[in-house]
Amino acid sequence: MSRARCLHWVSQLAGGCGSVISGFENVMPVTVNLRHLEKGPQRLKGEAAPKELELDEVQDELVQIREPLHYEVEVVKQDENLLVSGRLWIDLDCQCARCLKEFKLPLEMAPYHAFIALEGDEAATVANDLVDLGPFFREDMLLAFPQHPLCSEECAGLANASGSKPNSDEPLPGNDKASPWGELDKLKF
Repeated sequence: MSRARCLHWVSQLAGGCGSVISGFENVMPVTVNLRHLEKGPQRLKGEAAPKELELDEVQDELVQIREPLHYEVEVVKQDENLLVSGRLWIDLDCQCARCLKEFKLPLEMAPYHAFIALEGDEAATVANDLVDLGPFFREDMLLAFPQHPLCSEECAGLANASGSKPNSDEPLPGNDKASPWGELDKLKF
């Protein structure tokens, strides 16, 4: 069988999505085969590049994803659902929200659990008995990202013009205006 005919056949098996699979770069990155799950739980271990999970498209000024997502999970089929348990972890390239210093932030979801429906409105896409777990990993990791990453809890922020770090207990110079809450503090109940 010629290579072109073989690739056409593989493309048809993949659902006839219109693009020929060349070098298998279009194959889903983190998949589980439903037929294998009929025999029992399946263990998956590996890593997925940010591009495979579309994490490279995340537009955040303080959090960048350049490292692969690592996973160790067990998938069990329960009726018409999948239960995924294990752990996910990734190293994020962050910029401190206070001092703008760059740092690595390890993010781990352990234990990780996902309940994936195979039927109904929220059903996962099944293509040739394969379920792509990537979108579920992506969504759960994005929800776990820090909103305001800090290089440390004690970070005092950027240095002011004199070179000293601001102290939250002291009023800022030139801010001699009365607090808008000052009048309320004078009330006696």
